Amino acid sequence: MAAQNGKDLLIKLDMTGAGQFETIAGLRATRISFNTESVDVTSLESSGGWRELLGGAGVKSASISGSGVFKDENTDERARQIFFDGEVPHFQVIIPDFGTVEGAFQLTSIEYAGSHNGEATYELSMSSAGELTFTAV
Repeated sequence: MAAQNGKDLLIKLDMTGAGQFETIAGLRATRISFNTESVDVTSLESSGGWRELLGGAGVKSASISGSGVFKDENTDERARQIFFDGEVPHFQVIIPDFGTVEGAFQLTSIEYAGSHNGEATYELSMSSAGELTFTAV
C-alpha cells in the first residue's frame, strides 16, 4: 500500500440521526484505535507454561480522537449538543484505501483551548458504544 495523506482520515458525524453524515470541520489530526480484552485460560496443563488466550472472547472497543480549530458552526454545535445531552449518535471514520468504520460512539471528552495571539482550538475523544461495522474499499 502506498503512503496516504493524513488529511484523508475523516471523522463524520450523523447530524440528524437519519444517516446524514458530515465531516467534523476544522480537524487537523485524527486517530482511531481498536482494542480487545484478552481472556486468559492458562492452567497448570498449558504447554510449556505459556499463557493461553481464549480466541474470540473479550470485550471489543474502539476509540476516536481528533483535534483542530473552530471552522463550522453546524458540526461544532452538534458536538456540544451530543456531549451535554448525553447522546450516543453514529459516526463514520473514513480510513483512506482501507475502508469505513461506522457505529455508535459516546463523546467522552471535549477540550477547548486558545491563546491571546492564536486561534481557538478543540480536542474530542469518543468511545464506541455498540457494535461497529466495517466496509472495505
